[in-house]
Amino acid sequence: MKSLQVAKDIVPLADFKAQSASWLERVRASGRPIVITQNGKPAAVLISPEEYDRFQNQSRDWVRAEIMAGERDVSAGQQLDTKSARGLLAQRRKSKGR
Repeated sequence: MKSLQVAKDIVPLADFKAQSASWLERVRASGRPIVITQNGKPAAVLISPEEYDRFQNQSRDWVRAEIMAGERDVSAGQQLDTKSARGLLAQRRKSKGR
């Protein structure tokens, strides 16, 4: 997905409603998301169906890869029980001054 251009890709809901067809075409043509605001605050992000599909596939692939990495760690004996994991996390937080 292309990066959002703040000056071009944020639109109030009223403007989006009035010109929805042109905004939809803009999303398709530019490949950039559109942020729709309501009362001056972000309310929705509009992306093309192709970008949505790509994002879904990328997310699914990432989850699969992480599960496979976890399974490899377990097979290699590289896992921690809950008590050890909590202790390790507490040490990390302490060393970072939290």
